[in-house]
Amino acid sequence: MTRPLRLLIALPCLNEAETVATVIASLPKSLPGVGSVSVLVVDDGSTDDTRARALAAGAQVISHGYNRGVGAAFQTMLRYAVEQGVDLMANIDADGQFDAAEIALLVAPIVAGEADFVTGSRFVDRALIPHNMPGVKRWGNERMSTLISTLTQKKFHDVSCGFRAYSREALLQLNLHGRFTYTQETFLDLTSKGLRVKEVPVHVSYHEGRKSRVASSIPKYAMRTASIILRLYRDYNPLKFFFALAAGFLLAGLAFIAFLGWHYVSTGLFTGQIWAGFVGGALSFVGLMFGILGIVADMLDRVRVNQERILYELKRRSPRDQHEQA
Repeated sequence: MTRPLRLLIALPCLNEAETVATVIASLPKSLPGVGSVSVLVVDDGSTDDTRARALAAGAQVISHGYNRGVGAAFQTMLRYAVEQGVDLMANIDADGQFDAAEIALLVAPIVAGEADFVTGSRFVDRALIPHNMPGVKRWGNERMSTLISTLTQKKFHDVSCGFRAYSREALLQLNLHGRFTYTQETFLDLTSKGLRVKEVPVHVSYHEGRKSRVASSIPKYAMRTASIILRLYRDYNPLKFFFALAAGFLLAGLAFIAFLGWHYVSTGLFTGQIWAGFVGGALSFVGLMFGILGIVADMLDRVRVNQERILYELKRRSPRDQHEQA
């Protein structure tokens, strides 16, 4: 007999005292295919009554004590879910911008065995695109989705939405590093491991006058997010990453050397353009070093893969799993 599935609904919070209790009260108490639902609030250094109101509303609360970032808050949620041995985790913002009833839409494909990671999408259904979403934020989200789609070679419309659901397999496989954010990194990590990702259209309401705490500064957000993605792509595709750099430097170096060669053929002298040979040689040497570094990094990537396999097995053998096997 198949045991009932356990769902954890997790909310990262930073100074959400005004809305957190209302959002918790609106969360579904039961869902098709789900045996039990529990609620976790990760208080990421709030200075208001977020923790007290979340506790009063019946949620389990973990407090960071100081603001560590939404990426760190998600990793706390992830660690708690794995330790508790839950079968599903859904995360939703505590500001009320998402419709809690739509958690059912995120969970259903996982319960049906159709997906490992389901993300809400604000853009896959054009009829649901929020009209009051700031234009620059929408443009940035679309560009980021294009970038992630290119890197993963899969089409995604919205890679920045914080309304999502994960199967236990996805929870065990996830290995994230970013403290600032986690949304785009999740796509790169799970797709690289062959897990099934699905987008479902969701409604979102942007409150007038409310500023995003993650993307309060678009340039800063873009730079920090790009840094996370760049490092992740370097770690998961080291040969492509370093060979691309090597090719760029080698082509530039060969161009300078070719210019010097053309000058010599034309004049019979190196005089006057000898600098091009030094520049071309230096650039070619740097390109060669990047190529060697790519080979070494590719060898180290095998070590990373083995370490993640070991980490997966350690997480999979949770106290609850061992009890069930016994």
